[in-house]
Amino acid sequence: MRVGLDATPLVTSTGGVPRYVRELHRALQALRSGDEFRFFSDQPVQGAIGPRGGWLERKWWIAGLPLALRRERIDVFHGTEYAVPYWPACASVLSLHDLSPWMDAAWHTASVARVRARTPWLLRLGLPAMVLTLSEAVRKQAIARFGLDPARVAAVPLAASETFARVAAPPGERYFLYTGTLEPRKNLPMLVEAWRPVWRECGVRLAIAGRRREDGPQFEAEAGLDLLGVVEEERLSLLYSGALAVVYPTFYEGFGLPVVEAMRCGAPVITSLDESVVEVAGGAAMHCDARDGRAWTAAMRTLALDGGRAAELSALGVARAAVFSWERTARETLEVYRKALRMRMR
Repeated sequence: MRVGLDATPLVTSTGGVPRYVRELHRALQALRSGDEFRFFSDQPVQGAIGPRGGWLERKWWIAGLPLALRRERIDVFHGTEYAVPYWPACASVLSLHDLSPWMDAAWHTASVARVRARTPWLLRLGLPAMVLTLSEAVRKQAIARFGLDPARVAAVPLAASETFARVAAPPGERYFLYTGTLEPRKNLPMLVEAWRPVWRECGVRLAIAGRRREDGPQFEAEAGLDLLGVVEEERLSLLYSGALAVVYPTFYEGFGLPVVEAMRCGAPVITSLDESVVEVAGGAAMHCDARDGRAWTAAMRTLALDGGRAAELSALGVARAAVFSWERTARETLEVYRKALRMRMR
């Protein structure tokens, strides 16, 4: 089977979707299944097949991509971020990472407008043979919102990269850690407000690591608050391992990859009550309502004062993270590709 994957998310170096595309491609190749996997994009992505030129092929989703898929004799195309070709040159699979584009408009910039308008039509027309979600929670949400056939929607979870592992952190001040994009959906102003009493009472710092999106919150410099910006993946294991706890107060997620990364490194986790995050954490995290700042203050205070509780969460998290692997993700995704191809051949 020859499989094409949309590599366009790799134009952005950080974030959950680019990491998903990189790790999935690597894991699929590592399976040595005898299948071939090729990248396609109309953007400058190393190793990706793009348009040959001319005005027709520049209409990428309408003509350029279908023509390229035909030339390369692709059997299944995986639209890794909410889109598949408008003309079905082969069987296709569409990744629906979450339903946030159709929820709170304040969570997104204007760039998501195309997804909000285009993806429902692709689904209504039945262009993707299969739809992939990252959690059972989002699978159920997608079926309900778009009226999808449950047999054509599969939930395949992500995993932490194998580069994440518990390492010995040098002694230093204690800190809570947030990692991820700085954007409205992540609920960071509430987190900072809830942390301040814990800083005053217990002296535990708050480190915020990640790329700030153009509409993301900005914070003034203050005692105890460390704004780290983008952190290279090689340093993240050290940050996770040294954290008193990872705090992830998101309003809504399709999966919540930082939760699994933190657990793999042995960091206790405090996160929200979002359905996907609760599913992924599997009872190995503390959960608080994303809008209840007092509950977050109390949870952080508990871990600052109760080393036994922190150690318990750490052990639970390590065991939970072991459930997820990119090999599992690749094998289950490959089966979705095969199912899409069988549907195409009926």
